[in-house]
Amino acid sequence: MKTVFLDGNRIETAEMMHAEFKAALDFPEWYGNNLDALHDLLTESTEPIGVILVNTDKLSEALGRRWTALLRLLVDLKRSRERFYVLMEPFGEE
Repeated sequence: MKTVFLDGNRIETAEMMHAEFKAALDFPEWYGNNLDALHDLLTESTEPIGVILVNTDKLSEALGRRWTALLRLLVDLKRSRERFYVLMEPFGEE
């Protein structure tokens, strides 16, 4: 299984989030770095994929309005796609 690890302590922008997805899942160079393109590639994939989100308070700050859209995308994929896993840990280290 390929796993994407999104840590709010490290991700400061939407571009950094997309870079994490691209690197972890070996997305092609032409990946559009937007949520529509992310949805398309995650939907088309047949291999198991896990997404782990930690320090989500900081992640939501960094992504702004994209945070809610990302959560909707992940929930939609979890419901519609087999072997798609999401783990969210809202609490960061103090």
